[in-house]
Amino acid sequence: MTGPVVAALGGGHGLAATLTALRYVTDELTAIVTVADDGGSSGRLREEFGVLPPGDLRMALAALCSESEWGHTWRDVLQHRFAGDGPLGGHALGNLLIIALWELHDDPVAGLDLVARLLQAQGRVLPMAAVPLTIEADVSGLDPADPDAVRVVRGQATVAVTPGTVETVRLVPADPPAYPESVAAIRSADWVVLGPGSWFTSVMTHLLVPEVREALEVTRARRLLVLNLDPGTGETAGFSAERHLETFAALAPRLRLDAVLADPAVVDDAEHLAEHCTRLGASLFVATVGRRDRPGEHDPLRFAAALRDIVTTSRPAP
Repeated sequence: MTGPVVAALGGGHGLAATLTALRYVTDELTAIVTVADDGGSSGRLREEFGVLPPGDLRMALAALCSESEWGHTWRDVLQHRFAGDGPLGGHALGNLLIIALWELHDDPVAGLDLVARLLQAQGRVLPMAAVPLTIEADVSGLDPADPDAVRVVRGQATVAVTPGTVETVRLVPADPPAYPESVAAIRSADWVVLGPGSWFTSVMTHLLVPEVREALEVTRARRLLVLNLDPGTGETAGFSAERHLETFAALAPRLRLDAVLADPAVVDDAEHLAEHCTRLGASLFVATVGRRDRPGEHDPLRFAAALRDIVTTSRPAP
């Protein structure tokens, strides 16, 4: 199979869904993964060893495994999570494997490439930044007595479940270095895909790394933003699809888009949403990408069909 060169940016389940779908479209794939996770197994390993959080990187690698008995077997090994309350309890084996390879190789990218070889992966996985990041968010609505008061909430795991309204986010450190390989992948791609995923803690974080944002601004690639199937939950509770685009523009005012993909379930007014897309330079594509039997979950084949329609024909939906 041949296809366009695609760089997919994000993290967690959202990026894994995008990679799974893109595999039906192209075999020229690079995943550029957020490194701000501080919860669960990733958070524990990050704190103990001072390394990049491996969990989102592991999930991206698993999504790219070869469609063979070998690939599926090692994917399942990578995703296996130990039970119990002991030292290994809650850890995914793949996280431990990645950390071991990082201890054996000075370059984390080399370790990730070795895991990709083990999985016979259809693509490459790279970290967004060269150092582990911490997310800080200004959140309103946390004090019932003063709903307009803004408080600082720190940490990806905490921001992702905040009951308040996220007003803006930033990274600590504020000017983290990006991996040259990640910047090069964005600059040399035919298409760059952002999202879906946790909006502020997985998708928008890429816009806060200066070298990544600059690469997105100057790349020759066309840029596609994929909106979430359920946009108004968690850290974006109460947000409309239009509000998501407004926060995107606020974080990266110089960054133009070429296309926005939205499931009809999240489009209240297609004409109004299309106007917001136009302000960003983008055409709106409306296509069903979710599973009928599992609301909130992407259907790989439908998602792939929508992505193929955009990256090969670029015909906006009426």
